[in-house]
Amino acid sequence: MKYPMSAIKKLKNPFLKTREKSTNCFGCSPSNAIGLQLKPYGDETSVFCHWIPTPSYEGYTNVVHGGIQATLLDEMASWFVYAMLDTVGVTKKLSVDYHKPLFISSGQVMVKAVLKEKIDNIAVINTSIVSAEGSICCTADVEYYLFPKHIARDKYNYPGKDQFW
Repeated sequence: MKYPMSAIKKLKNPFLKTREKSTNCFGCSPSNAIGLQLKPYGDETSVFCHWIPTPSYEGYTNVVHGGIQATLLDEMASWFVYAMLDTVGVTKKLSVDYHKPLFISSGQVMVKAVLKEKIDNIAVINTSIVSAEGSICCTADVEYYLFPKHIARDKYNYPGKDQFW
């Protein structure tokens, strides 16, 4: 999926600057040697990243493990919460549908998150993984419980939406 370059921005990870917050996140920390090391981007309505699977994340031969796929979807949903909804949250429910195998040998994939609905402190974020060939391999509706902004700031060191852009 292509976006006009002017609409895309690389998101910053302000959590990497703080000692209070772990900088070893499996999903996004650049210093976690076994992690996914995702580098999210955003536009007006979505958060997404490109990721190249390696055999370290294999389930069946040449297929990315389903749990890793679920983790990719959940991670992009959390970045959507940070960058678009201006708070932090926790996963309340993750419903994954696996449509096609995600082959390691196919190369770079795209993981994308968009808001499906938000009611009070619950957000449902639609996520997907698209193969290098353009096939939708899996999708999930990730339901997040959103914390009030003061709790996000005081308990989880959330710096505010603007620090991600």
